[in-house]
Amino acid sequence: MENVRLALRGTPRPVLFCPVSAHVDRSVKELKQSVLMDTSRKAPVPFQVEPATGGATIHWIVESLAPGQEREYVLRDGKQETPGPQARAQQDDDATVSVRIGGSLFTRYLCGQDGSKPCLYPLIGPFGQGVTRAYPFEEVEDDSTDHIHHRSVFVAWGDVNGCDNWGEEAGHGRMVHRYFDAVESGPVFARIVSLNDWVDADGNRLLQDRLSYTFYNCPASFRLFDVDVTLYASEGEVRFGDTKEGGILSFRVAAPMEAKRTGRIENSFGGVNENETWGKRASWCDYSGLVGGHTVGLAAFDHPSNPRYPTYWHVRNYGLMTANPFGLSQFIGEGYDGSLVLASGQNLCFRYRVLVHAGDAAQGGVGGKYLDWIYPPRAEVLD
Repeated sequence: MENVRLALRGTPRPVLFCPVSAHVDRSVKELKQSVLMDTSRKAPVPFQVEPATGGATIHWIVESLAPGQEREYVLRDGKQETPGPQARAQQDDDATVSVRIGGSLFTRYLCGQDGSKPCLYPLIGPFGQGVTRAYPFEEVEDDSTDHIHHRSVFVAWGDVNGCDNWGEEAGHGRMVHRYFDAVESGPVFARIVSLNDWVDADGNRLLQDRLSYTFYNCPASFRLFDVDVTLYASEGEVRFGDTKEGGILSFRVAAPMEAKRTGRIENSFGGVNENETWGKRASWCDYSGLVGGHTVGLAAFDHPSNPRYPTYWHVRNYGLMTANPFGLSQFIGEGYDGSLVLASGQNLCFRYRVLVHAGDAAQGGVGGKYLDWIYPPRAEVLD
């Protein structure tokens, strides 16, 4: 393969362990027989490749860039060496996929029929303890046991053509796992792609979804993953009703982190705790608190391409945090209707990034990590 030279242009901010990508005019087969060299350090850089129109996309993680710094790379023939930590997704059975970063468990994707929806549990923080609630999966001392439907990390909505696919009261709907479209591992990321049917209480299908989770091979001091949600109106028109009971991406934090205990909610505008963040729009929202003697946090980022960006947040002092773009009558007041109708055969896409970090939002660098996502270092092919 003829060499390909790449330049990575830095941002106005310092960058640490940031996922980046570049499109190259080479086949996946060629690239899988190549190495990516950092020319300044004269060292190989682990990368991952995916097919793309007119060539392929390569992904890697840049460990550090000073403000405005540029770095050059070259793709050349050779065998890629991938020493050190890997991102691994392993299907344990038909209903469970485990994700390990650097050999350590980070999370499991659970899609069994004992719950009403697929979810991620546990979600392990930088000090080895879970940052999402154990209930209803495990019994732990002094846990919160309200709202059984708040299942760690999940996607759901409370009014889908009048059906409740959020709560678990009598007559609720479900998200039924169909199959895994991908379970991938690699030096840069692991990925799980799951397809599900949203059904009503009688099992009639309302819509279909595609959930994609991409888990990056970052250092143990923080974890980073992307959640892409695509909703398909496969059975006819779908109306997502105006309700606070829902979140396209939702979290229930570990009980000790609740703001009514040791925790703190903060959004991208500086709003703190429920009074200043519930029903408010923001580019990101962070929930932090003490777990096992350490302050840890969980931040969710809303992408500018998402419908009704920046989203509204249904976030509570008792530990719930959800990105809710449709509940306008609840958040703004009577006279507003936030419902959205998806025409038959159409789809609706949402993109989010999740950061699990040490410290509170400031200590975890949440604002900077958000900007790294929407304004990452820019890669260019030089020849």
